[in-house]
Amino acid sequence: MFTGIVRERGRVAAAELNGDGLRLRVEAPETASTAAPGDSVSVSGVCLTVTAATNGSLAFDAVPETIARTSLGRLAAGSRVNLEPALRAGEPLGGHFVQGHVDGTARVERLEPEGAGARLTLALPPDLLRYCVEKGSIALDGVSLTIAALRDDGIEIALVPFTLEHTTLAAAAPGDELNVEVDLLAKYAERLGSA
Repeated sequence: MFTGIVRERGRVAAAELNGDGLRLRVEAPETASTAAPGDSVSVSGVCLTVTAATNGSLAFDAVPETIARTSLGRLAAGSRVNLEPALRAGEPLGGHFVQGHVDGTARVERLEPEGAGARLTLALPPDLLRYCVEKGSIALDGVSLTIAALRDDGIEIALVPFTLEHTTLAAAAPGDELNVEVDLLAKYAERLGSA
């Protein structure tokens, strides 16, 4: 379980696709200093298991299911990723409940300055858009955010300066794909309503 509050931006040192998925190595001194093999870490919104934590870097393996549902397969050496260690008992829940189980991806349409922050406009597939409500929660690349506006084919997010400075979202460009995890409560409400 995560909160969507990014603790560190890591740099991909290696991303090797193979028949069994993806082997990923991320330089992240702060996160690696407290991580151990078997720990869960959110990597741009994807819950991955640490396979090694040495010399300021973390290693992970992602299976084909993860590659199919997320943008991780497009990572290359030098890519930046948002990192958050798993929530520990007693820590504050600053964002919202985020599982790191990505539901799909959204396509960036534009990122435009807006006051001291920016407005991020995204196209979402209908199967994800149905879980979105204005002022509701969503996680994009592991960042807990509030939906500022709904459109027929997507959403708009108002990004505050702190988010722009401490996550990878300031570098979002038209055509980029971001990992999306819709609000967990919305999925349960739909499931219970159809039962």
